[in-house]
Amino acid sequence: MRNGRFTLFPNTPSPRDLFNRRALAYQWRSGGPVVTEAIMALCVAVWAVEILLRLVAPSALNAMLSFGMFSPLTAMARPWTFLTSMFLHEPGIMHVLFNMLTLWCVGPLLERLLGHWPFLAMYLISGVGGGMGLMVAAALLPSGAGWLTAAYGASGALFGLFAAMLVVFRRVGADIRSMLVWMAINFAMPLVVPGIAWEAHVGGFVVGGVLALLLTSGLKALRGRSIGARMGVYGTIVCVATVAVCVACDLGNPLGGLAGSLL
Repeated sequence: MRNGRFTLFPNTPSPRDLFNRRALAYQWRSGGPVVTEAIMALCVAVWAVEILLRLVAPSALNAMLSFGMFSPLTAMARPWTFLTSMFLHEPGIMHVLFNMLTLWCVGPLLERLLGHWPFLAMYLISGVGGGMGLMVAAALLPSGAGWLTAAYGASGALFGLFAAMLVVFRRVGADIRSMLVWMAINFAMPLVVPGIAWEAHVGGFVVGGVLALLLTSGLKALRGRSIGARMGVYGTIVCVATVAVCVACDLGNPLGGLAGSLL
């Protein structure tokens, strides 16, 4: 909100502040969206490389996407894809544009509330939760086709941020109309656009929500600790639990447990 007016991008800096060193230093000290901007810059930079490779070396683009995208069938043999997949986007304009607009809507405010490093942890752990969602769906869906899916994009991490916003704002209270608009649009997208990995959305939302609940309503002994300290404890617990779920799901992998003994 600015001057009491509704905006889809609340509490964000002006465009001229994005690449100004002094402004960035001030944003860091004052809780500005430095990490949000860095994530966006990395996603856009990777996307630009994809566009360039599509024009000059399509085989290199295929190799890049194959190396970084997430697939339940090979996830445990290629664990880096839990992270790399959330920074890849389809080499067109709409996928990266929509995800970055959504991140710019929810990221700055949540980063201010959590702090820079806890926000980054929330984003990354939620993204891993998106991979977990795909693993669970592959293990549980009766057709078995889920093992053959492949996905990439920031949506799992973004849905984790959505869940965290709901939890945090229930605590502190604020105008979250803009976040609810983007959440409704994102939840509706799989209903109208084919090929969207809704399983990653659910996984990211669940993991982000659980982590946020622990941060705000966890063990009484930790409630007086800093948000960073609590994120260290609860983030580790959630990561271990997420990995355990993925390992359990992988026992049903048609290639065999742990992706065919690491292929």
